[in-house]
Amino acid sequence: MIAPGPPYGTISGVPTLRIAQDDAADELLSRDPLALVIGMLPDQQFPMERAFAAPRLLADRLGVDTLDAAALAGVDPEQLTRVFQGPPALHRYPGSMARRTQDLCRLLVERYGGRTEALWADAPDGATLLKRIGELPGFGAQKSKIFVALLGKQYGVTPPGWREAAGAYGEDGSRRSVADITGPESLADVRRFKQEQKEAPKAARAGT
Repeated sequence: MIAPGPPYGTISGVPTLRIAQDDAADELLSRDPLALVIGMLPDQQFPMERAFAAPRLLADRLGVDTLDAAALAGVDPEQLTRVFQGPPALHRYPGSMARRTQDLCRLLVERYGGRTEALWADAPDGATLLKRIGELPGFGAQKSKIFVALLGKQYGVTPPGWREAAGAYGEDGSRRSVADITGPESLADVRRFKQEQKEAPKAARAGT
């Protein structure tokens, strides 16, 4: 189920995202579902805005306006690795991220005919959506929940039970993940939350 529109505004029915903090990168994320999924792929131990700016750099280097799962699945792996290496590199580990991106695209081709949006277009409920996302290469349990929250909060993908599937990341008013980034202020809030989460165990140990 896809709702009429996400809460943060649209341009001609297309979600208006402000994740990468770069107009060209965010424009691609907003209209290209594959770019959004690829942006989520390296969002771990890597600055969020750089992770989500990577699909724009990838498209530019490939000379395309929209990313294509079938094309990426079939490209020579060594060529794709060179594209990821840059400079600048699209990730701190460009070789492994290039392989993971290609694995992701191959799965999309095999299971969904290369249509990324088929992951959620007919998802009957949040649990099914979470399961499908969790089957993508590089998407663990936490990242899958965050992506469900991102789809629900900003992409208009709201099957029944999506908030429950997303867990705490689906809560309204929370600023704990990329699902809540709508500009520089919320980016700072999310970064602050992540830092507090990292420091909490240290503080607990210090207090014992």
